[in-house]
Amino acid sequence: MSLQLEWSNDQDRITIPDSYMERLKQLLDIAAEAEGITKGDVALTFVDDAGIHQLNLEYRGIDRPTDVLSFAMQEETDEELDILYEVESEDEAFPFEGMLGDIIISAERAKAQSEEYGHSLEREIGFLFVHGFLHLIGYDHGDEASEAVMTEKQEAVLSKAGLSR
Repeated sequence: MSLQLEWSNDQDRITIPDSYMERLKQLLDIAAEAEGITKGDVALTFVDDAGIHQLNLEYRGIDRPTDVLSFAMQEETDEELDILYEVESEDEAFPFEGMLGDIIISAERAKAQSEEYGHSLEREIGFLFVHGFLHLIGYDHGDEASEAVMTEKQEAVLSKAGLSR
């Protein structure tokens, strides 16, 4: 498999151990294999509640923090903004070719939810990451049936990685 996970930590309130990145790469590989995806890049960024609040307001019009946001690069919808970029020549490739998208996780919200649900921070971040990944590849949970599908897929990936509840 040729899946890449790039990550950055743009917050300093919650410690994110380097070992979590190995686990998240494992989750990415398991989820991608289950969906028949063999290549692509995912960018993951950890932010604080203020950072995700701003993004949630700016991109979704929702004036509160959330736990995870996903920005798909390969999906087009009517309300989505166009990505503008300059090319040097007509032969130049689309610069985001192979990029599945960005996942933004609020480390603060993940920590609070892990305590609320009584499981580890690693499990909560894993759950949010898989949830975000499923959004990147087109899944949504706008109704009961689609939410059940996402929940089943998330739990299957987490269970296979040994992060079940």
